Amino acid sequence: MKTLLVLAGHPELCGVIRAALNPEEYRIIERLNIEEADPLLSRGLVDACILDVEGLNVQGLWAVEKLRRRLPSCPVVIYTGAQPWEFEEEAYLQGVSNVLAKPVRARLLQTLLPRLCAQPPSVAARPVLPRPAEAPKVTETGSGTFRALEVLRNFSGILTHSLSADNLLKEFLLSLRGILGVNRAAIFLRQPATAFGGPPTAEQSRRLRSASAVGLSPGLLEHFELSFETGIGGHLFRHSRILRRDSDEVRHDREMQKEFELLGVEVAIPMLDREILVGVATFDSRVTGEPLINGELEILFHLLEELGLAVKNIWLHDQLSANHQILAEVLRELSSACVVVSRDLIILHANRTARKFFSRQGRASGELEFSDLPQALGSKVYQVLKTGTGVAPFKYEALDRPGSLYQITIVPLETKSSVLPDSALLVVEDFTQTEQFKRLEVETANLRLIKTIAERLAHEIGNALVPISTYQQLMGEKFRDAEFRASFDQALSQGVRRVARLTSQMRFLAHEGATSREAFPVGQLIEDAFKEVQQQASVKSAALKYEDKKHPIILAGDRPALKHALTEVLLNAVLANPANPTIMVRTDSDSSNNGTGWMHIDVQDNGPGFAPDAIKRATEPFFTTRTVGLGLGLAVTRKIIEMHSGSLNIVPSHGQQAGLVRITLPMNAAVGGES
Repeated sequence: MKTLLVLAGHPELCGVIRAALNPEEYRIIERLNIEEADPLLSRGLVDACILDVEGLNVQGLWAVEKLRRRLPSCPVVIYTGAQPWEFEEEAYLQGVSNVLAKPVRARLLQTLLPRLCAQPPSVAARPVLPRPAEAPKVTETGSGTFRALEVLRNFSGILTHSLSADNLLKEFLLSLRGILGVNRAAIFLRQPATAFGGPPTAEQSRRLRSASAVGLSPGLLEHFELSFETGIGGHLFRHSRILRRDSDEVRHDREMQKEFELLGVEVAIPMLDREILVGVATFDSRVTGEPLINGELEILFHLLEELGLAVKNIWLHDQLSANHQILAEVLRELSSACVVVSRDLIILHANRTARKFFSRQGRASGELEFSDLPQALGSKVYQVLKTGTGVAPFKYEALDRPGSLYQITIVPLETKSSVLPDSALLVVEDFTQTEQFKRLEVETANLRLIKTIAERLAHEIGNALVPISTYQQLMGEKFRDAEFRASFDQALSQGVRRVARLTSQMRFLAHEGATSREAFPVGQLIEDAFKEVQQQASVKSAALKYEDKKHPIILAGDRPALKHALTEVLLNAVLANPANPTIMVRTDSDSSNNGTGWMHIDVQDNGPGFAPDAIKRATEPFFTTRTVGLGLGLAVTRKIIEMHSGSLNIVPSHGQQAGLVRITLPMNAAVGGES
């Protein structure tokens, strides 16, 4: 990571540069003038310097000259509002690397800086301070310091009860400063997990930010971070042991040298939670200049381990608190009433809807109590808490709210270690409007059905009455005419049969089961139904081909109903080809050894067959492909067959120009069969 010093009288330039550069590659330090940046410049801790020159004056050139004296080999970039050639020439003569015009162009700066920092000043070019052969011996201050540290270590368990990480770290550093007399100290922490356990971003997870410090400028720590990849943070992350500034590792790592110099500390100690690195603590020597001895550092290491556990517990508490807050807000905004009741029948949580629904009027506190729940609901909650078994959702009508209806759900809430639930969740959903909407939908559907039936009945009865009404008007004039009387008799007969068929359809639709049960041969039933078809359709040329077995099948059931069902199927087959209708009827049966099985009646016409849409909707009420009739024939047939535990199916033609209807009845409806 490169350290970039920005000398600007206004923070705007530094902000633009910080936004233009990658924070993982450049550490940007802002100072107002060279005097403030002298500690950095004198120790060679800067890789490049950017100077803001507002006007092209002598002060700008003086600033360049001061920079060159302190850092002869450090690249310098000048930003100015105007750059006549005289000033630019003088700046380059002073050793400036580049003179750029404002505003800052991000791409240009991102391309220029890597070139300037490609060959940084060599560490070997500056004299490396030799490691002293032996650290100066410091006489231990007696048992007072150790006793104080031991007391602090023994009482460190109390720190885990604190719920404020900032106050905890601040008190810890102040206590150490009072005991050890350190001049500077800082603690850097990694970023905790967010609410619901969400991990920090990839960039945040590799950074350690300042959490608390004493003796250091807040401005320095605001933009200073440690990394798990390089520098002090990277070394402690890999090795997890105490790091001194005068150690060999630091002497051969320029990045760690810079960080120790910027912080002004002498030692860095890892803060572990006994598993992973939580943070890093840095300490300066005592105010007297004496370094911390090994025994003190060892105790500090263990204290920081306890502190790391405390910080981790605080993070977990904050996470749980945030999760609880989010869940409480979710429950509070639900339109359903939610109540959590403990095993001791104490209301642990009640959302806004529950308080509005159950709270008693006149109570000053506004808190909900278990006695506020209606007895019907309270008894169910008590049952769930004592048995640990949930109850099926049920409907509830509040006595004080006539006409209201609620859906009640009670769920036990238990942990893995408990046999009985620790609490129960009561959810009350208002189904009043839902039930009202359902009733309105049913009523609307019934009204539509009544309207359709009325229209179809009016149309069908009107068609049957038109010829009768016409003949009635002509009866007085032509009654003596024999041809008129014969024609009138035929029209009257057709109208009566038409109305009678309509009446039968309505009667069978209204019935819920068979009204009678008798035994009869299937062949005779088919012949009677075909005769009825000939009368209703007035088709004399219709032909019936019936394939009967030697031993006819005998059925037991409601003979009039089955006859009507078969008549509707045969009539539909005749009307499929009214010019020359031919109907093929086949009966068959299949049975097993235990006597169960089915019998089939196949009715096939010689018409064009059923269209794909007609196959799906043929048995629906009021569906018809003709201009006359109600469209109830096959619908009535299906109901009659299903009353006898059978089924009605439209068999696809598979390329054949014919329609096939199959009636299937269970063999237990038969009292005799084939031998």
